[in-house]
Amino acid sequence: MASSAPTSGKKSLNTVTLLFKLPYYTQWGQSLLIAGSEPPLGSWNVKQGLSLSPVHQDSELIWCGSVSVAAGFTSEYKYYVVDDNKNVLRFEAGEKRKLVLPEGVQEGDVIEIRDWWQDASDALFLRSAFKNVVFNDTEGVKKVQSVSLNKSLDPEDIVVQFVISCPRLVSGSTVVVTGSNPQLGRWKAQDGLKLSYVGDSLWKGNCVLRKSEFPVKYKYCQLSQAGNPSLELGPNREVDIDLSSPKQSRYVILSDGALRDAPWRGAGVAVPVFSIRSDEDLGVGEFLDLKLLVDWAVNSGFHLVQLLPINDTSVHGMWWDSYPYSSLSVFALHPLYLRVQALSDAIPADVKEEIQQAKKHLDKKDVDYEASLSTKLSIAKKIFNLEKDKVLNSSSFKQFLSENEEWLKPYAAFCFLRDFFETSDHSQWGRFSQFSKEKLEKLISEGTLHHDVIRFHYYVQYHLYMQLSEAAAYARKKKVILKGDLPIGVDRNSVDTWVYPTLFRMNTATGAPPDYFDKNGQNWGFPTYNWEEMSKDNYGWWRARLTQMAKYFTAYRIDHILGFFRIWELPEHAATGLVGKFRPSIPLSQDELLSEGLWDFNRMSQPYIRQEILEEKFGSFWTVIAANFLNEYQKQCYEFKEDCNTEKKIIAKIKASPEKSLWLEKEDSIRRGLFDLLQNIVLIRDPEDATKFYPRFNLEDTSSFRDLDEHSKNVLRRLYYDYYFVRQESLWRQNALKTLPVLLNSSDMLACGEDLGLIPACVHPVMQELGLIGLRIQRMPSEPNLEFGIPSQYSYMTVCAPSCHDCSTLRAWWEEDEGRRSRFYKTVVGSDEEPPSRCTPEVVHFIVQQHFDAPSMWAIFPLQDLLALKDKYTTRPAPEETINDPTNPKHYWRFRVHVTLESLLDDKDIQATIKDLVTSSGRSFPGKKVGGADESGEKLSKVQLNGKA
Repeated sequence: MASSAPTSGKKSLNTVTLLFKLPYYTQWGQSLLIAGSEPPLGSWNVKQGLSLSPVHQDSELIWCGSVSVAAGFTSEYKYYVVDDNKNVLRFEAGEKRKLVLPEGVQEGDVIEIRDWWQDASDALFLRSAFKNVVFNDTEGVKKVQSVSLNKSLDPEDIVVQFVISCPRLVSGSTVVVTGSNPQLGRWKAQDGLKLSYVGDSLWKGNCVLRKSEFPVKYKYCQLSQAGNPSLELGPNREVDIDLSSPKQSRYVILSDGALRDAPWRGAGVAVPVFSIRSDEDLGVGEFLDLKLLVDWAVNSGFHLVQLLPINDTSVHGMWWDSYPYSSLSVFALHPLYLRVQALSDAIPADVKEEIQQAKKHLDKKDVDYEASLSTKLSIAKKIFNLEKDKVLNSSSFKQFLSENEEWLKPYAAFCFLRDFFETSDHSQWGRFSQFSKEKLEKLISEGTLHHDVIRFHYYVQYHLYMQLSEAAAYARKKKVILKGDLPIGVDRNSVDTWVYPTLFRMNTATGAPPDYFDKNGQNWGFPTYNWEEMSKDNYGWWRARLTQMAKYFTAYRIDHILGFFRIWELPEHAATGLVGKFRPSIPLSQDELLSEGLWDFNRMSQPYIRQEILEEKFGSFWTVIAANFLNEYQKQCYEFKEDCNTEKKIIAKIKASPEKSLWLEKEDSIRRGLFDLLQNIVLIRDPEDATKFYPRFNLEDTSSFRDLDEHSKNVLRRLYYDYYFVRQESLWRQNALKTLPVLLNSSDMLACGEDLGLIPACVHPVMQELGLIGLRIQRMPSEPNLEFGIPSQYSYMTVCAPSCHDCSTLRAWWEEDEGRRSRFYKTVVGSDEEPPSRCTPEVVHFIVQQHFDAPSMWAIFPLQDLLALKDKYTTRPAPEETINDPTNPKHYWRFRVHVTLESLLDDKDIQATIKDLVTSSGRSFPGKKVGGADESGEKLSKVQLNGKA
């Protein structure tokens, strides 16, 4: 075993030996070590940490290591898996361990520390969503600094310190150890060893046992205030000692992990802030409306409210900015969600009247994005002009400015320049195109004529911060988790790309390959990330984003988590998402292709356009197309002209060409046809290295592929499969393990990953390793041979939902496809009868109950799907309730719930219906008392659909 010398050579120093033991199975070439905060454990330098050695003990592999330390030694520490060069391969999750030696240790004593590896899933309940919201019940528990012994020891005594983590402890309960010997109550919990709370969900207690009493069997138990015991699940635990060891351990610290409870399950509601309707809003949901939504959630039994991104998206100054995933700033909040009535206690009568008129004018079926935003900013400016000095000189504002100036000052300057130059494209800003701190300080300095414009942006952000903070605090008080959304990208014309241009690959765009959402792929337009540059400061920009989010949220959804493994990268000149490549990825090299007998790279990587293809696609109009867009480089072989050889150039030429009168009625079909020609390739040549190639997605669908010889086809089929499904797995896993842990460790929020689409094999194991909760949508099963997911078979570490914001609602999905509806009715409902054509409340109840009953940790439902449980709320045509259409890059995000939150709060029936579903499924709900009157009752019987269960 490895050992370390004491930190001082003084002979008068009392020293003791720490002996660490941890069961853990490693792979060949891996070993374990401990790094900690004190010099004997490397001062957090892993390469100088305490190396452990493996010992086989029965069927387990135990990693052991010893070190001599001073008798009063304390330290934080963690376990690490390393390679032969001590490079970190993995480290345990959760909080840093805190080692405090038991009282009474003496010179020469051996203290044995028996630990369990902390898995990420074990640490979930230490995240703020649970620790500070759902189980925030330890504030009244008396905390002790140390656990003392009440007797002196003789040579036959062994001190066992029991340590257990109980993050889900019911309010008022205590923890005891009960077991097979008298000191542990002989399995009578009330007589067991009572543990003391030492903070961070940990309970400790010391027990003096005689050597002859080992082995000792035991379990942990919760005792309610009334003294009712609740024994942990699973087999008995056991502690034994090695009496044959020449150096006997005098103290054994049993760090036993977490109390073994039944899997905790909760439920939530998902709705964008802009979709909320209340009596107070100005045509769009507002942050303060979340307090009403939280009340409704609590009444309905929900522990969670999930939102879409809430950052400012004011890039274009029009309704295009309704897209919440294209942020102008990843730190600034959207002024759209401001409640102007709450800006001041002294709003003049004329402004109050203006607000009342705006309420009436903006109370529409859908969000009028431009009208609502401009009205709010206009009213806010009037109130700002009346009280700017009072607010901006307040201590509260000054503190806000001090804590947020790093992003707030560039944001305010950007907004001023955007409006001054009438564009967010900062490349058009002349000398301000290049950001510098010197230019920034001049822009925001007090002496400028536009200083009030700068201060107005501060003022709006301050009030947004105050209003969202108020709503977030209210949610925490009510034991409701606010779950935010972390978009995968930023707008290319954003504050972030202006201030941090080296962090982005501005000549590229982000998207997704063809999948359930869009068979042609998606192009979101965001620049991809320069991960190499981001890593230089340990991903500081990402860490700052998460820190900012954690001010308001206790959980978050990682949008398109696949992007942290690999991103679908498109050239900036692309308009669609089809002809992209994964970044990072191992390409097909020119030498590799040559060795396979493929040599005609131009033929395979340039658009394959022949006269017969043109005639088939455009009919008799093909000659007009050829004359305007193509050059004939050899007989019946064509290539695109220079002014239309990209998708964006094609769009521009179709709109601006002097010949456009020829195709006025056919513009869409011509654009699609030209895109098809441009995409008629089988290989994509790397624009940065002409000797590297990438197989075009779905290359077998192209006529370019069909016209190749059989040998070439067979080679390309094999290389295609290898590129997309084999050769990248290790690379993508490594990439994710570089970036995702940084995100997860930047805050203590609970993280969920949106893992829909084309899923590489490495994704789910990495998510499991990192404790990331996945997403399961019934109509998009992750299993390849299923048309519909089976909620009862979902794994615990998932969020399950019948729909999401990126697809049609449950009602619309049911009603839009008769054949699919019949298949669902037969395979999922289990009925051979004709299904109802309308998605009745009974159908909704059946599907919703399936999800409540699922093993998933979370069942989260779009509000539209929940309201469909009652006929009263299904009068609106179902397609109108869709939030987003992923096939339309210019979709208007404007859905508003057609009833106010106040009226929903008055509807006790639907709240009771939903809460019955929560309680009957055994899911937790705010106010639930374990073992008490509010504990779940018997499960409701299956809903009857047309007489069939």
